[in-house]
Amino acid sequence: MRTAGGYRSRGLGKTIDWSLVICWLIMILIGWVNIYASVHSSEPSSIFDWSSRSGKQFVWMASALVIALIILFAIPPRFYEGFSVFIYIFVIGLLVSVIFLGIEVKGSRSWFEFGPIRFQPAEISKIATSMLLATYMSQLGYRIGRMKDFIITALIILLPMGIIIMQSETGSALVYVGFIFMLYREGLSGWLIFMIGMAILTFILTLTASPYTAILVLLSVASLCICLYSGKFRWWVFLCVPLIVLFAFLPQLMQMLVANVVDAETLAAIAGGTEGVDKPFIMKIEPLHILLGTTAISLPFVAFQAFRERNTFTHLSIISLLAGIVLVFSTNFLFNDILQDHQRKRIEVLLGIKEDPTGVGYNVNQSMIAIGSGGLSGKGYLNGTQTTYGFVPEQSTDFIFCTIGEEWGFVGSAFVILLYVFLIWRIIIDAERSREGFTRIYGYCVACCIFMHLFINIGMTIGLMPVIGIPLPFISYGGSSLWGFTALLFIFIALNRNERKYF
Repeated sequence: MRTAGGYRSRGLGKTIDWSLVICWLIMILIGWVNIYASVHSSEPSSIFDWSSRSGKQFVWMASALVIALIILFAIPPRFYEGFSVFIYIFVIGLLVSVIFLGIEVKGSRSWFEFGPIRFQPAEISKIATSMLLATYMSQLGYRIGRMKDFIITALIILLPMGIIIMQSETGSALVYVGFIFMLYREGLSGWLIFMIGMAILTFILTLTASPYTAILVLLSVASLCICLYSGKFRWWVFLCVPLIVLFAFLPQLMQMLVANVVDAETLAAIAGGTEGVDKPFIMKIEPLHILLGTTAISLPFVAFQAFRERNTFTHLSIISLLAGIVLVFSTNFLFNDILQDHQRKRIEVLLGIKEDPTGVGYNVNQSMIAIGSGGLSGKGYLNGTQTTYGFVPEQSTDFIFCTIGEEWGFVGSAFVILLYVFLIWRIIIDAERSREGFTRIYGYCVACCIFMHLFINIGMTIGLMPVIGIPLPFISYGGSSLWGFTALLFIFIALNRNERKYF
């Protein structure tokens, strides 16, 4: 059919990306049957029993289908761009109000309860944030490298993220980090991603090793980056590397020096805590103080040389280094005063600082046992012992992947992961083919959200990530999660369909 403009209108079958729809349908069906498998022993009933989790999930699936149809056929695609600001403000209001009016579930005040239904605003906040990002970043003249645009973009992401952290929902807040991949696609420097990675590494090194080790690694990386960018790699090899090696062995060298200078009787008295014995001056000098002193003396010279050469990269590297040092000395505060007790324990177990196989590490240990026992082809549907006897808590929600691993084995687990890979790949392909900036940016936001949930959820079931309560998209039990991800995906399908109508 031809329109007045001369373009030919395409039919429904050619405008919808059916591969995304089919992939979504397969995932929710996989989730449904595995939810039943995870609860059939504790809730012995039919898969359609409305009082069981599998029966309730069927209701959520039916309602999710209704949501998908409404998005595809009842809401004009231009609505999302035109009303994104109002939707974002409304969702921010929900996020704030749930702190005061919501109910507390497992230490997190992030749920509204309406009779038998619980609703988590954090699930739809990803949609509102994605739409507003797409609206703002698709404006004519937007440049992410311009300070004003970068700050506004960052605030759009950080505002809901910060409020969610105030709800003690660290896992949901962590998903927002995934937006950085979309920003990279839209022109953000890859150095920011690198610095975020370095911040995470610094945090881990400070906890597992020492502040001294963390700062030494920061200095090594910063000096390497500066020398490579400035074309002075030889300086790094012949000057920086010997200094790095020297400082690496400095604690041992100082111990040897102390052992030679201070007599054994004084050392024994200090080690035994004898009163009235003052430490010799040489023992009051810490390797960390020497490292920081050397850094403080060297940086002004490096900064002055960069100023003469008009080398902005070096200045940014120095600022990043100083920010990293501040992070090192802030780690104890962040870890002990910001994180909750159960979150600290989970991180300590994950990093090997503490072992607690019967406490906070119980879930992960049992999950790994379940997945490992599945072998190549699994134990068979409804035959998983870890699943049947309920050894893994939250097996129908956050740990549903271990049900798949135990009963369907490596083959079933790989199939599920490949489904997600295909889904994300198709979203990116459709986004890249889009002629409108709004659709492209929103599509990348969708891909980032799904990827982060997938990465964190599977990571925590196999012991690579701390347990932070992240559902597996489309598969985990829960109405608000399924509705949120369905709306997130089908808004993109609707936007893509609108572009495919004419060719």
